[in-house]
Amino acid sequence: MFRSIPTPTLSQISIGPLTVHLYALCIIAGIAIAIWLGNKRLAAHDPSLKGVVSEVAVIAVPSGIIGGRLYHVVTSPDNYFGANGDPISAFKIWQGGLGIWGAISLGALGALISYRRLAKTMNLTSFGVFLDAIAPGILFAQAIGRFGNWFNAELFGRPLDSWWALSIPYKYRPRGFGLYETFHPTFLYEAIWCSLLALALIRFAQNWSAGSTFAAYVGAYSLGRFFIESLRIDTAHQFGGMRINQWVSLALVALSTTLFFKLQARDKS
Repeated sequence: MFRSIPTPTLSQISIGPLTVHLYALCIIAGIAIAIWLGNKRLAAHDPSLKGVVSEVAVIAVPSGIIGGRLYHVVTSPDNYFGANGDPISAFKIWQGGLGIWGAISLGALGALISYRRLAKTMNLTSFGVFLDAIAPGILFAQAIGRFGNWFNAELFGRPLDSWWALSIPYKYRPRGFGLYETFHPTFLYEAIWCSLLALALIRFAQNWSAGSTFAAYVGAYSLGRFFIESLRIDTAHQFGGMRINQWVSLALVALSTTLFFKLQARDKS
């Protein structure tokens, strides 16, 4: 039996003059899965909408990547604009650092703009139905994307002595943790949580009100992220004894839960 989960020995592959970053490959693979599954689910709702997710993704995906990077940079300014920061690194997405809240926010805005543009020439269903169709795929994309953190040996949790612990090479350990060899594999926790949520939504959310599946996705993911975030030891701004991302998670749990029940009650009235 494995004594711990090993950290990959490489994070990029060189093919002639081309360098392929495995973090980027994980993100691309996740996006591809999300688009494929979203198209399939939306077409199952209405066959005439086949391919709509792919068209919306042309604007939504770049918007999500930009939003994710902006959120990460804004919430971790010292890494880029601090005394020892490197502003140019803010553009090096392949090194890791995409905040999910920014990605979902700006990505959803980009999707809405693109969806409304398509609605001028097509008979589209409500945007809530569209969001419901893509929610499980986004979760699978997040699960796959987290393996990019594994390849980059980043965003792991507190020290852990267990067979499922993640072995981290000395050079990647934060200051004060040099003597510890194994840590919580938070990338794996989140990947499992996202995958289970996606499967649950596919199985149980078929008859929910329009928009409810997406609201449930945001709330349930945020709840899990709150606890996973509490395990992480990477540098982060805190307020009131908790990391900023934990506060954001709690706010989103409250907002999405309220929205979920309002949407359900609206259709019953």
